[in-house]
Amino acid sequence: MELPVLEAHGVTMWGYTVLTALDRAGTTVRTQAALAEAIGADKTRIIDTLDDLQAAGLISRTPDPADRRARLLAVTEEGRRVRRAVTAAIQEREERLLAELPATDRRGLVRALRALSARPAEELARVLAGDVPGGG
Repeated sequence: MELPVLEAHGVTMWGYTVLTALDRAGTTVRTQAALAEAIGADKTRIIDTLDDLQAAGLISRTPDPADRRARLLAVTEEGRRVRRAVTAAIQEREERLLAELPATDRRGLVRALRALSARPAEELARVLAGDVPGGG
């Protein structure tokens, strides 16, 4: 559901994830390592994504004055605009899809998704790996 929206805005799923994480951080600037940890990615694997976002003017990377080896990341105004546009378009598509369900089924689905998303990521990973008997 998200891929056509992401493609239309010229970002990948990882790019959108990075923009979202940086935008939520507000004016706080993150290092690449801190960002990678926050989004559950290997810091070496997001470098191409960061390069693409920077080339598109969606993020900035500046040397960390406290550690010349590190780069500080920030979302640009254009990056915020793209992130908001992608989020709105995804939500609009979700609303159209969910409108196909009866109201009681929709409420149940939303309730179930909220319950699952409230669980810690590590716990969900163990469940998916089969490391938790009975899934919970």
